[in-house]
Amino acid sequence: MITFLRGRLVSALPTQVTIDVHGVGYEVLIPLSSYDRLPPPGEEVQLFTHLAVREDAHVLYGFASEAERELFRLLIGTVTGVGPKMALNILSGMSPKAFRGAVAEGDVKALSRISGVGRKTAERIVVELRDKIGAAGAWEASSEKRGLSEQDQKVNDAVLALMALGFKQAEAHESVKAAAVVLGPDALVEDLVRAALKKRG
Repeated sequence: MITFLRGRLVSALPTQVTIDVHGVGYEVLIPLSSYDRLPPPGEEVQLFTHLAVREDAHVLYGFASEAERELFRLLIGTVTGVGPKMALNILSGMSPKAFRGAVAEGDVKALSRISGVGRKTAERIVVELRDKIGAAGAWEASSEKRGLSEQDQKVNDAVLALMALGFKQAEAHESVKAAAVVLGPDALVEDLVRAALKKRG
Protein backbone atom coordinates (compact mmCIF):
# COMPACT_ATOMS: atom_id res chain seq x y z
CA MET A 1 0.00 0.00 0.00
CA ILE A 2 1.34 3.44 -0.95
CA THR A 3 0.45 5.66 2.00
CA PHE A 4 2.01 8.96 0.84
CA LEU A 5 4.15 10.46 -1.92
CA ARG A 6 6.79 13.12 -1.41
CA GLY A 7 8.56 14.53 -4.43
CA ARG A 8 8.74 17.33 -6.98
CA LEU A 9 5.46 18.63 -8.37
CA VAL A 10 5.82 18.36 -12.16
CA SER A 11 2.37 19.52 -13.25
CA ALA A 12 -0.98 20.29 -11.64
CA LEU A 13 -4.56 20.49 -12.88
CA PRO A 14 -7.60 20.98 -10.61
CA THR A 15 -8.32 17.23 -10.86
CA GLN A 16 -4.89 15.62 -11.08
CA VAL A 17 -1.17 16.11 -10.50
CA THR A 18 2.06 14.48 -11.62
CA ILE A 19 4.73 14.03 -8.95
CA ASP A 20 8.35 13.04 -9.67
CA VAL A 21 9.56 10.76 -6.87
CA HIS A 22 13.24 9.92 -7.50
CA GLY A 23 12.77 9.81 -11.25
CA VAL A 24 9.42 7.98 -11.25
CA GLY A 25 6.40 10.04 -12.34
CA TYR A 26 3.18 9.31 -10.44
CA GLU A 27 -0.17 10.51 -11.79
CA VAL A 28 -2.49 11.23 -8.85
CA LEU A 29 -6.18 12.21 -8.89
CA ILE A 30 -7.02 14.92 -6.35
CA PRO A 31 -10.02 16.94 -5.04
CA LEU A 32 -10.18 20.72 -5.52
CA SER A 33 -9.53 21.23 -1.81
CA SER A 34 -6.08 19.66 -2.23
CA TYR A 35 -5.38 21.54 -5.49
CA ASP A 36 -5.84 24.85 -3.65
CA ARG A 37 -3.04 23.91 -1.24
CA LEU A 38 -0.42 22.80 -3.78
CA PRO A 39 2.93 24.63 -4.12
CA PRO A 40 4.01 25.95 -7.54
CA PRO A 41 5.29 23.29 -10.04
CA GLY A 42 8.95 22.49 -9.46
CA GLU A 43 8.66 22.63 -5.66
CA GLU A 44 8.45 19.70 -3.22
CA VAL A 45 5.00 18.41 -2.36
CA GLN A 46 3.61 15.66 -0.13
CA LEU A 47 0.23 14.01 -0.63
CA PHE A 48 -1.42 11.32 1.47
CA THR A 49 -2.59 8.63 -0.94
CA HIS A 50 -5.15 5.89 -1.44
CA LEU A 51 -4.46 3.20 -4.05
CA ALA A 52 -7.53 1.72 -5.76
CA VAL A 53 -6.85 -1.51 -7.62
CA ARG A 54 -9.30 -2.28 -10.42
CA GLU A 55 -9.21 -4.97 -13.11
CA ASP A 56 -8.23 -2.45 -15.76
CA ALA A 57 -6.12 0.02 -13.75
CA HIS A 58 -4.31 0.94 -10.54
CA VAL A 59 -5.50 4.45 -9.63
CA LEU A 60 -3.80 6.70 -7.05
CA TYR A 61 -5.87 9.30 -5.22
CA GLY A 62 -4.05 12.05 -3.33
CA PHE A 63 -5.01 14.39 -0.50
CA ALA A 64 -3.38 17.39 1.18
CA SER A 65 -4.44 16.17 4.63
CA GLU A 66 -5.08 12.86 6.39
CA ALA A 67 -8.58 14.10 7.32
CA GLU A 68 -9.48 14.34 3.62
CA ARG A 69 -8.16 10.85 2.92
CA GLU A 70 -10.00 9.44 5.94
CA LEU A 71 -13.28 10.96 4.73
CA PHE A 72 -12.68 9.68 1.16
CA ARG A 73 -12.17 6.15 2.51
CA LEU A 74 -15.23 6.42 4.73
CA LEU A 75 -17.38 7.50 1.78
CA ILE A 76 -16.26 4.81 -0.68
CA GLY A 77 -16.22 2.09 1.97
CA THR A 78 -19.54 2.83 3.66
CA VAL A 79 -22.03 4.68 1.47
CA THR A 80 -23.92 2.62 -1.11
CA GLY A 81 -23.50 4.04 -4.61
CA VAL A 82 -20.65 6.42 -3.75
CA GLY A 83 -17.51 5.59 -5.71
CA PRO A 84 -14.15 7.37 -5.88
CA LYS A 85 -15.32 9.94 -8.44
CA MET A 86 -18.28 11.10 -6.33
CA ALA A 87 -16.16 11.02 -3.15
CA LEU A 88 -13.70 13.42 -4.84
CA ASN A 89 -16.65 15.67 -5.81
CA ILE A 90 -17.81 15.73 -2.20
CA LEU A 91 -14.33 16.67 -0.96
CA SER A 92 -14.14 19.34 -3.67
CA GLY A 93 -17.45 20.83 -2.55
CA MET A 94 -17.12 20.77 1.25
CA SER A 95 -14.39 20.66 3.89
CA PRO A 96 -14.21 17.48 6.03
CA LYS A 97 -15.29 19.50 9.09
CA ALA A 98 -18.32 21.02 7.32
CA PHE A 99 -19.21 17.61 5.86
CA ARG A 100 -19.14 15.89 9.26
CA GLY A 101 -21.27 18.70 10.70
CA ALA A 102 -23.82 18.40 7.87
CA VAL A 103 -24.08 14.63 8.35
CA ALA A 104 -24.38 14.92 12.14
CA GLU A 105 -27.14 17.54 11.79
CA GLY A 106 -28.90 15.66 8.96
CA ASP A 107 -28.49 18.66 6.64
CA VAL A 108 -29.55 16.96 3.39
CA LYS A 109 -30.01 20.35 1.69
CA ALA A 110 -26.36 21.36 2.18
CA LEU A 111 -25.09 17.96 1.00
CA SER A 112 -27.31 17.92 -2.09
CA ARG A 113 -25.84 21.28 -3.20
CA ILE A 114 -22.52 19.50 -3.89
CA SER A 115 -21.98 18.87 -7.61
CA GLY A 116 -23.06 15.35 -8.58
CA VAL A 117 -24.83 14.65 -5.28
CA GLY A 118 -28.61 14.54 -5.64
CA ARG A 119 -31.14 14.56 -2.84
CA LYS A 120 -31.41 10.76 -2.70
CA THR A 121 -27.64 10.33 -2.44
CA ALA A 122 -27.48 13.06 0.23
CA GLU A 123 -30.17 11.26 2.24
CA ARG A 124 -28.29 7.97 1.90
CA ILE A 125 -25.05 9.65 3.07
CA VAL A 126 -26.80 10.95 6.21
CA VAL A 127 -28.45 7.60 7.00
CA GLU A 128 -25.33 5.48 6.40
CA LEU A 129 -22.74 7.76 7.99
CA ARG A 130 -24.62 9.32 10.91
CA ASP A 131 -23.71 6.53 13.36
CA LYS A 132 -20.05 6.62 12.31
CA ILE A 133 -19.73 10.41 12.51
CA GLY A 134 -22.23 10.75 15.36
CA ALA A 135 -21.82 12.95 18.41
CA ALA A 136 -18.26 14.03 17.56
CA GLY A 137 -19.48 15.51 14.26
CA ALA A 138 -22.29 17.38 15.98
CA TRP A 139 -19.93 18.72 18.65
CA GLU A 140 -17.46 19.82 15.96
CA ALA A 141 -20.20 21.56 13.99
CA SER A 142 -21.51 23.45 17.02
CA SER A 143 -18.00 24.52 18.08
CA GLU A 144 -17.39 25.85 14.56
CA LYS A 145 -20.46 28.09 14.90
CA ARG A 146 -19.45 29.32 18.36
CA GLY A 147 -16.08 30.71 17.21
CA LEU A 148 -13.59 29.63 19.86
CA SER A 149 -10.57 31.27 21.51
CA GLU A 150 -7.22 29.49 21.17
CA GLN A 151 -7.56 27.91 24.64
CA ASP A 152 -11.16 26.81 24.02
CA GLN A 153 -10.10 25.37 20.65
CA LYS A 154 -7.52 23.18 22.42
CA VAL A 155 -10.18 21.97 24.84
CA ASN A 156 -12.53 21.34 21.93
CA ASP A 157 -9.92 19.33 19.97
CA ALA A 158 -9.14 17.24 23.06
CA VAL A 159 -12.88 16.57 23.61
CA LEU A 160 -13.22 15.43 19.98
CA ALA A 161 -10.20 13.13 20.35
CA LEU A 162 -11.67 11.53 23.49
CA MET A 163 -15.07 11.09 21.82
CA ALA A 164 -13.32 9.32 18.96
CA LEU A 165 -11.82 7.00 21.61
CA GLY A 166 -15.27 6.12 22.96
CA PHE A 167 -15.92 8.74 25.67
CA LYS A 168 -19.43 10.18 25.97
CA GLN A 169 -19.56 13.91 25.16
CA ALA A 170 -20.30 15.06 28.74
CA GLU A 171 -17.64 12.77 30.22
CA ALA A 172 -15.04 13.91 27.68
CA HIS A 173 -15.79 17.59 28.32
CA GLU A 174 -15.63 17.19 32.09
CA SER A 175 -12.34 15.24 31.94
CA VAL A 176 -10.67 17.76 29.63
CA LYS A 177 -11.84 20.76 31.68
CA ALA A 178 -10.42 19.14 34.83
CA ALA A 179 -7.11 18.39 33.06
CA ALA A 180 -6.92 21.97 31.74
CA VAL A 181 -7.26 23.37 35.28
CA VAL A 182 -4.42 21.15 36.55
CA LEU A 183 -2.07 21.54 33.53
CA GLY A 184 -2.67 25.24 32.86
CA PRO A 185 -3.06 27.27 29.63
CA ASP A 186 0.23 26.09 28.07
CA ALA A 187 -0.89 22.44 27.91
CA LEU A 188 -1.02 20.95 24.42
CA VAL A 189 -4.01 19.00 23.08
CA GLU A 190 -2.14 15.71 23.49
CA ASP A 191 -1.32 16.60 27.14
CA LEU A 192 -5.02 17.14 27.86
CA VAL A 193 -5.99 13.87 26.15
CA ARG A 194 -3.27 11.92 27.97
CA ALA A 195 -4.29 13.36 31.36
CA ALA A 196 -7.95 12.51 30.75
CA LEU A 197 -7.11 8.95 29.71
CA LYS A 198 -4.84 8.52 32.73
CA LYS A 199 -7.58 9.72 35.08
CA ARG A 200 -10.10 7.34 33.54
CA GLY A 201 -7.68 4.39 33.51
